[in-house]
Amino acid sequence: LLFSPLRCLFLLLMFSSLARPFPKKGRMQHNKSEYLQHFYGYQPKAERQKRTADPDGDADWTTGLCDKVQTMQRFFGLPPTGELTKDTLAVMKRPRCGLSDVERFGETIRWKKTTLSYRLEMIRHWHPDTSKVNRTFRAAWKLWSSVAPLKFRKRNRREADIVISFHNGDHKDGSPFDGQGGILAHAFLPGSGIGGDVHFDADEDWSFNSTGFNLFAVAAHEFGHALGLPHSSDPGAIMYPAYSFAPNYELQLSFRDVKDVQHLYGDPNFPSLVLKKPPPRTPDKCDPDLSFDAATELQQEVLFFKDRFMWRKHPQFEETGITLISSLWPDTVPSHLDAVYENVGRNVLTFFKGHQYWELRQLKMEEGFPRNISDLGFPSRIQSVDAALHFRNDRYTVYDEQQKMMDGSAMLTEQQWPGIPAPIDAAVFFEECYTYHFNNMLFLT
Repeated sequence: LLFSPLRCLFLLLMFSSLARPFPKKGRMQHNKSEYLQHFYGYQPKAERQKRTADPDGDADWTTGLCDKVQTMQRFFGLPPTGELTKDTLAVMKRPRCGLSDVERFGETIRWKKTTLSYRLEMIRHWHPDTSKVNRTFRAAWKLWSSVAPLKFRKRNRREADIVISFHNGDHKDGSPFDGQGGILAHAFLPGSGIGGDVHFDADEDWSFNSTGFNLFAVAAHEFGHALGLPHSSDPGAIMYPAYSFAPNYELQLSFRDVKDVQHLYGDPNFPSLVLKKPPPRTPDKCDPDLSFDAATELQQEVLFFKDRFMWRKHPQFEETGITLISSLWPDTVPSHLDAVYENVGRNVLTFFKGHQYWELRQLKMEEGFPRNISDLGFPSRIQSVDAALHFRNDRYTVYDEQQKMMDGSAMLTEQQWPGIPAPIDAAVFFEECYTYHFNNMLFLT
């Protein structure tokens, strides 16, 4: 039922001017059809074809559109409903790379040599501190040369394999930039001429820290394209298409990034480079040793949190997609959470980390957060919450949200749930055993 022609037709009515050319100005993310055309290969039918479509609503077309929405949702770890949900629209609005997510470049599109030259073109027009820009790009190249048999040499005036530059709007390469936000940069596959070149949108607020868009993070991603790597659906990979730089996270190549670049440039006669430390792996839900940081119900779904990632389990779909926490709540919800729970009556999600907590209504932070958990009426001995129902070690306490106070003293978890080992990492109520009319929320502390 979710993917019926009528349901998909509702999507079509939300799309305007399907056949318009790629916008030269303004954010592409504001036009959903162009987003799907550019990043997922959606090809709308011409007006003549639409006029002669079958009387049942052109099922092939509507199905094709829904398929593209579902493909996009699966790529970003969203429930594949085929509908433009709030979460789907939020992902479409995220700043990102300008290359398609569904193109697979193939094993043969790579440089035939292992020493590559690059040149910076007219950087002074963008930033007066060229030395800092040079250091940033050198560090980004080093990420890749440290895991693959590649060397990168900077040239000033001579011809170079890769030219790095900043541009505004339409810069005559067939892929115009769209102003602030939206598309941040793009790169071209290895080859002669423009092949391997990297272009950054000069209208963006570029920085060398956590303000604006971090140049190092975007450069590392685009340099991967310049080497021949496609986008990755692994949210922990540098080749993930959406901008996901976190100020407190050390930017590094993931296991997937390393595997992919070594597959392109590894020598079959020699084993892969021996790294000083293994690259970080994105958590695997099938890992028998996996433990969650937190879990909560959110409307129809159950969310499971680990580090900066989360899984979304929807009752109508067998697949459980992984995505970044920041994909839903950019710059608001921290990683490595302690606990999360949903207050259905208030339509609020509460997140705990250390001595702080955050409240969000839908996708927006409530004013005045984060706050100290002491504001909830917790005694000073409670410095953090392990899970929200809410667990801490082997005891639990009932907390009255309306009165903002503890309801009784701490009790042993084993008394209420015999056989449950302590300490507990996370807890969640499933819908079939959950009542939406409650006065008290259970905290295990």
